[in-house]
Amino acid sequence: MAEAPAPAQPKGATGVLVLADGSVIWGKGFGAEGVAVGEVCFNTAMTGYQEVISDPSYAGQIITFTFPHIGNVGSNFEDVESANPHALGCVVREAITPAASFRSNRNFDDWMRAWGRIGLSGVDTRALTKRIRMGGAPNAVIAHARDGKFDMRRLLAEARGWPGLEGMDLASVISTTQNYGWDDGLWTLQEGYAVHSGNPNGPHVVAVDYGMKRNILRNLVAAGARVTVVPATASYDEIMALKPAGIFLSNGPGDPAATGVYAVPVIQALLNGGIPLFGICLGHQLLGLAVGATTVKMKQGHRGANHPVKRLSDGRVEITSMNHGFAVDTDTLPATARPTHISLFDGSLAGLELTDKAAFSVQYHPEASPGPQDSIYLFEKFVGGLR
Repeated sequence: MAEAPAPAQPKGATGVLVLADGSVIWGKGFGAEGVAVGEVCFNTAMTGYQEVISDPSYAGQIITFTFPHIGNVGSNFEDVESANPHALGCVVREAITPAASFRSNRNFDDWMRAWGRIGLSGVDTRALTKRIRMGGAPNAVIAHARDGKFDMRRLLAEARGWPGLEGMDLASVISTTQNYGWDDGLWTLQEGYAVHSGNPNGPHVVAVDYGMKRNILRNLVAAGARVTVVPATASYDEIMALKPAGIFLSNGPGDPAATGVYAVPVIQALLNGGIPLFGICLGHQLLGLAVGATTVKMKQGHRGANHPVKRLSDGRVEITSMNHGFAVDTDTLPATARPTHISLFDGSLAGLELTDKAAFSVQYHPEASPGPQDSIYLFEKFVGGLR
């Protein structure tokens, strides 16, 4: 059957989202001019757009923000989770307004442009979100040209030619390439981020960077750890040469099964060596793979700052931040791994703990403070257990 014709380009449209199924969504471009291809997802957070776009876990993705007013507080030097943004671009409802925050040093439009990230405004994000919920996260091209000229055939070909995140290892691409120490702490309104606040005599945590968010490192420091970050591809011997008291497995982008090709054997060796271990997001998935479970690609994923998670030990509900498109299949967990948390949205696994090893992990982001402090105890549990 012939495809339905794409909607005609509206007058003044300078940006477009072209989905692999041939759908075309027009709007006003902002940020950088250019073309980027990836997976379109949605995030339900009402705040924190700068942190979201700079989260390395969004590598290879175009973010649809469900909250309509994105960019309204501008950007600043502090609210970033990595040295540069990793999301390919974003889709928003309302046009970007001038910054309305005393903390801002640059409008959001200018920040996106400076980092080469493409934005598209004027989109019915509610309709796009419903589409993703019903049909799954599609591959697409986002494009911005101030003159409004686009090669639509080429854009559609790029969207259809992109292989998708399933089977894609991105952790080794965006990870640090060398070891480094981290000793900065948490942020306060009057002082900003605490500088050089780490405990030089604290238990040594080696954090494996699969796409590390900076606020995770800050929380490890705040819990009393001395932290060294190593690349995603660090070997067992390289990690053990640092004499760790504990190992942290970070968040990150891509398919955990693809990253697991090189990461899982190292994690298994660390577990067999009796080193305590804590994982978040991709780190959680890799721990599951290391003990024999499998991971699956989710239809729409979980992304937002309002996800309720039930702690099975006492029934307490934590309001959490999530960002993942893959999940550990609960039914494939071995007898030595027990679920500790579940999502109250869909019952998917949100945490696990090994019964024969000192290792646990969660699928959500306790460092993102959506509760705001509901899950900070996890850092204290991990670091406290190393003393």
